[in-house]
Amino acid sequence: MSVFTVTKKRVFAILFFILAAILVVCGCVRGVQAVNAAAPKRALPIYNVQTNEKKIAISFDAAWGNEETQKLIDILKQYNVKTTFFVVGAWVDKYPDSTKALVAAGHEVCNHSNTHPHMPKLTHQNMEAQISACNEKIKSATGTSPMLFRPPYGDYDNTLIKTVNGMKMYPIQWSVDSLDWKNPTPEQIEKRVLSRVKPGSIVLFHNGAKNTPAALPTILQTLQGQGYKIVPVSQLIYKSNYTIDSAGVQVPKSVASKTPSSALPPK
Repeated sequence: MSVFTVTKKRVFAILFFILAAILVVCGCVRGVQAVNAAAPKRALPIYNVQTNEKKIAISFDAAWGNEETQKLIDILKQYNVKTTFFVVGAWVDKYPDSTKALVAAGHEVCNHSNTHPHMPKLTHQNMEAQISACNEKIKSATGTSPMLFRPPYGDYDNTLIKTVNGMKMYPIQWSVDSLDWKNPTPEQIEKRVLSRVKPGSIVLFHNGAKNTPAALPTILQTLQGQGYKIVPVSQLIYKSNYTIDSAGVQVPKSVASKTPSSALPPK
């Protein structure tokens, strides 16, 4: 039978090892905390809205073509639906009559930049210039000043979101992407949209997608049959007293968590 003898030297060695391990762990934790504290919170646009109402917004991006715009206006009128069209300034230049027709039909015309660049690649000053130029063109064509901005390609960073907020506008993304620009069949567009919509959704279409006019009637009829009210984006979002959670959901402060918003509302 062997006897294990614990000497003072062995005890000190064990204690030293334990103490060193504790110091290493504490150092790692503090390092992670320091990194987290130094990292800026990501500013987010509004992807969708938290609401108990069966209310959603449908939006169209207009950047290039114009072949389907009048068809969309006619279909939306048939179902008495008003939506939001995010237009590029260059598109307004090329199709001023269509821009005016959208407003005349009761739709909301909002800002999608002036030339459709990747906004995060621009300086703060050039971001402002892109947004301001498009605002001016929309106001000149329609007499209305946009309050919403959607970044081209859905591409944004903290600087862009803060720039938009600083211009007293609301940055808008989407929560349901029809992917109509990939030219899926009308049935595929219908299935994708209808399976993803929920109260507070913001749906994305494109005015130049060739199969969207064929899919839209079924989508509108189905959503209305399910009790959904379809409104322009500005009538869906909250204008004040809200936060934006880490998923881009706009939440009224009355039901929001104590976590502060990552994107401040325009003042």
